[in-house]
Amino acid sequence: MAKLAHAQWSSRMGFVLAAAGSAVGLGNIWRFSYMVGDSGGAAFVLVYLACVALVGLPILVAEWMIGRRGQKNPINTMSDLAASHGKTRAWATIGVSGVLAAFLILSFYSVIGGWSLNYTLSSVIGTFNGQDADSIGALFSGMLGSPTTLLLWHTAFMVLVIGIVARGVTKGLESAARTMMPALVVLMLILVGYGMTSGYFGETLSFMFSPDWSALNGGVVLAAMGQAFFTLSLGMGIMMAYGSYLGKDVNLISTARTVIILDTAIALLAGLAIFPIVFANGLSAGEGPGLIFVTLPLAFGNMTGGTILGLMFFLLLTFAALTSAISLLEPVVETLEERTSMSRLVATFASGIAVWALGVAALLSFNVWAEVLFFGLNIFDLLDTFTSKILLPLTGLGAILFAAWCLERKSVETELGLSAAGVGVWNILARFVAPAGVIAVFVAGLI
Repeated sequence: MAKLAHAQWSSRMGFVLAAAGSAVGLGNIWRFSYMVGDSGGAAFVLVYLACVALVGLPILVAEWMIGRRGQKNPINTMSDLAASHGKTRAWATIGVSGVLAAFLILSFYSVIGGWSLNYTLSSVIGTFNGQDADSIGALFSGMLGSPTTLLLWHTAFMVLVIGIVARGVTKGLESAARTMMPALVVLMLILVGYGMTSGYFGETLSFMFSPDWSALNGGVVLAAMGQAFFTLSLGMGIMMAYGSYLGKDVNLISTARTVIILDTAIALLAGLAIFPIVFANGLSAGEGPGLIFVTLPLAFGNMTGGTILGLMFFLLLTFAALTSAISLLEPVVETLEERTSMSRLVATFASGIAVWALGVAALLSFNVWAEVLFFGLNIFDLLDTFTSKILLPLTGLGAILFAAWCLERKSVETELGLSAAGVGVWNILARFVAPAGVIAVFVAGLI
């Protein structure tokens, strides 16, 4: 039986919300917050914003443009476009690495999504109430040390992801984004509102927006550039897949600008929500990854209204994790659906179960397989390191180089709808600035 025509987003707004939902994830709320804390606050934020504009935007537009032109999964799109432009089909390896990256990232991302689900329930039942720092730390360590607990929540999270993606592009991805993104923003604004009453909002504003340039060094610049690249879901095949469902009438530059503004605004709002709570409780802003799962539960458990605030925060974190997770599964599903005889439903279950199985190996690395190491890394850290330091930079670099140097320049200029001056800026950013930024992040990650 012939396959149905390639799916399309129902509207530009649906696409914007889905793309923003993909970009807005744990990286905005969890990673961005602790990186701001670790990297001296405002100096990091300002460099991050510059990197988003100079590196993130050109690559985002390039991936959408490639996907829209190909109208297929990332692998077939890269192969067909390369052939039609007289280039080797070896460019398809860029599509392969993107789909592989999405598959591997979701396997351990879903484990962290499970943590968020677990902490949402813990907030509801008041687990954190009245606990001291040692007790909160013990709760987190106990969760990591229990394969049964981790398996339960990892499974629950993947069931939600599979259920949404199986419904398709408009009924699944787009519908979920239309529901969860507004809810996420509302929850975030409520938490920021609370922060404004904490007595430490001024200190937070100063920390985030008054630069201490002495804190700026090469490491901070590279961290900001890496965060700008990763927060937009670049190099994962996601934006190529999303672009393949995109109509010709959507302006890529203005849409990318909208998505980036939403993504950045939510990251900044996360800081404005989190740091007043941190400062009000005399805690450190530079707690690293433990900021979300150790530091904040301690604060929620010892403040008036902490149960409700904790519930809203971890519900927010879960929504953010889900919007990104469904986008990670999509390029894998699209590839299976188009390159095999599988239906959408079968492709979703097959890829989802495979991701779940690899995630089981990742969660076991915190307990019974803790001694199983590859290159000195446990399975969870190996997946994280291999994707973030190798696959994502190489895929993003390949996409921007292909768009800038292989696609016919006149057609690109027409598609982007830029003025003569705009074309000049685009060529500089896409051909030189963005690739240089990605190469810098890639080399720094390997050193």
